[in-house]
Amino acid sequence: MPNHAITPDADASPSLAPLPPGFAQGTCALHQLAYFAVAPKRYAESGRLGLRHFGSRFGTPTFGSGEAVFVEGDRLVYHQGGSEASSAVTTLRQACTFLGIPYRERWFDGFHDPLVPVGPDTVLAIDPSVSESLATWRSFSQGVLAETRQLGGPDEDVTELQLWPEHFDQAFEMGRSDRGRRASYGASPGDAEHREPYLYVAPWQRSERPEPYWNDPTFLGASLTYAQLLVAEDPAQLALEFLARGYRLLVGP
Repeated sequence: MPNHAITPDADASPSLAPLPPGFAQGTCALHQLAYFAVAPKRYAESGRLGLRHFGSRFGTPTFGSGEAVFVEGDRLVYHQGGSEASSAVTTLRQACTFLGIPYRERWFDGFHDPLVPVGPDTVLAIDPSVSESLATWRSFSQGVLAETRQLGGPDEDVTELQLWPEHFDQAFEMGRSDRGRRASYGASPGDAEHREPYLYVAPWQRSERPEPYWNDPTFLGASLTYAQLLVAEDPAQLALEFLARGYRLLVGP
C-alpha cells in the first residue's frame, strides 16, 4: 500500500485570489473554443482529443509534424513548422478557419455530455483577466492533482492528467474498478450546478455513500469549493488532504 501522506510544494503552488467579474461567462466562452476548435484540430490530425495546461496557456500537446494549438489570454495561437501565428478570438467559425478545419457541432461520438454550442458566428467575449484567473486555477489544480496521482499503487492503472474538452476539467482516474475503488480525481472551473471552480472525487461505482465526506448534492461524490480554498490558511494542503481522504475512503487503510 502506498504512503498516503503528501505535502504541497510551496514554491509550485500559485496564490488563489477572488474571481474577477464575468468569470463564469468568460469561462464558458473559453470552453466553447476548447471544445469546438482546439480539441477538434488535434483529433482531426491524431485521433486524440485531450488537452493540457501550460502555465498561462492551455492547448494541445505536439501532434503531427510538430504542430500545436494554444489559447493564451484572448488569442488563439497556432504553432507549425517552427513558426507561430496568432489570431484574436472572435467566433468559432473564425477560429476553425484559422486552424484549417471546418466548424462542426458533432465531431466526436463518444462524449456522454456533449457541450451545447452557442453557434459558429456568436461573438466569444473573452476577458484576459478571466483567462489569467482560470490559468491560476489550472496551475493550482495541476500541482495538487499531480501529487495526488503519486498515491496510486502499481496495480491501480493511474491515467494521465489531462484537460478534457467535454467538461473543461483537469482530471485523471485511479483505483481498481474490479474492486469498486476506481474514481476520477479532478478540478472543474465550474458548471451549471456549481457557480465557481471546485475540486472533486467522483467514484465510478455509483452507490449511496453515508460517509459525510461524500457531500456533493449533484453527483455521488465529494467536492471542495473555491470559496473554501480561498479562505484556507494553506489552500494547497487543504486540497491535498481532501483528495487523499477520498482515496483512503475508497481504497481502505
